[in-house]
Amino acid sequence: MILCLDSGNSRIKYGLWADGVWLDSGALVHADWPALGQLVARWSTPTRIMLANVAGPAAEANIRQGLAAWAESIEVVRSSAAACGVRSHYQYPERLGVDRWCALIGARSLYAGALLVVMAGTATTIDTLDAGGNFLGGFILPGQHLMLSALARDTAALPFADGQYAGLPRNTEDAIVSGAIEAQAGAIERAWQRLPIGERHCLLSGGNAPMLAQHLAMPAVQMENLPLYGLKEMARQT
Repeated sequence: MILCLDSGNSRIKYGLWADGVWLDSGALVHADWPALGQLVARWSTPTRIMLANVAGPAAEANIRQGLAAWAESIEVVRSSAAACGVRSHYQYPERLGVDRWCALIGARSLYAGALLVVMAGTATTIDTLDAGGNFLGGFILPGQHLMLSALARDTAALPFADGQYAGLPRNTEDAIVSGAIEAQAGAIERAWQRLPIGERHCLLSGGNAPMLAQHLAMPAVQMENLPLYGLKEMARQT
């Protein structure tokens, strides 16, 4: 069994892989890290425990404490120049967010051809993988909540909007919500247009993926917890 942990900015996502399927999976906010102890009680000891963490040293320490019985077996994954058929052309490969790296590896394990890999969470990342497995680069945007928060915090008159999407918004709340969605969808569609014509796929993952999928002008496949697939592949192939 392989236990995969993706510690993001907002939540800890986990999945237990064995015999070709996810036996269990879920997510919890960082403040609820003690609930990880329930997993220890529920599962047999995994053969590998893979952790991707972008939430900092305190989050890693909490995860180790929550999984105290298995803490010494936790393998912290780092971004690298190449792994599992994916080669990074980032200027400094080790500085690429490990969640993005794991998502790219997970995407390549699921689909051939050129790929656009979108992680829509606290931030929205849009990464391009060519058919040969080369990571060519990508974008980082504020996610939906961050865009709304920035407008509420840094302007004198705009609220934290609770509006609805509209093609032609006619009130301030709808204008803010719609503008944030349009900004992210537009960036995804522009990146999609740069992919070569042929076999290509757009994969969406993260908490805001269902919302963004409704507003894209190109086909997209929603994948839950895509970085977990990458962690699983790294455990299997190394």
